[in-house]
Amino acid sequence: MSTIPLTVTGAGKLRAELHEMKTVQRPAVIAAIAEARSHGDLSENAEYEAAKERQGFIEGRIAELESKLSNAQIIDPATLDADGACVFGATIDLEDVESATTVTYQIVGDDEADIKEGKISISSPISRALIGKYPGDVAEVMAPGGVREYEILDVRYI
Repeated sequence: MSTIPLTVTGAGKLRAELHEMKTVQRPAVIAAIAEARSHGDLSENAEYEAAKERQGFIEGRIAELESKLSNAQIIDPATLDADGACVFGATIDLEDVESATTVTYQIVGDDEADIKEGKISISSPISRALIGKYPGDVAEVMAPGGVREYEILDVRYI
């Protein structure tokens, strides 16, 4: 498996989720399985089946989180020195050339992307168009509605 880029914040969120899964959800589902077992016949016990299914999901998610964290390349945007270029972890102010609206995005890993928080995935079309560009450059983004142009106003490493 190749390395997975994560910001320090994203890695912290994954660690917190892993801790929650191991210390809260795993013990809770084990208790639910024990409770359902005490009800007798397991062949017709819907509670038992649901608890076993939930346990499978939790164990799968724990394995996935451990794998991602062990393969993570954690990048602290505040320590970057990219001479103003758009790189992973950078916070970028953009202006839509057509509508003159401004937006701010941070380029983050796939697991931490959340457009509502202004965090876009490194593998998204807009990130791919921005990488390597500098303030004043215009990035052409292939969007579902056609090509959109964004002028890069500022690049910050915070």
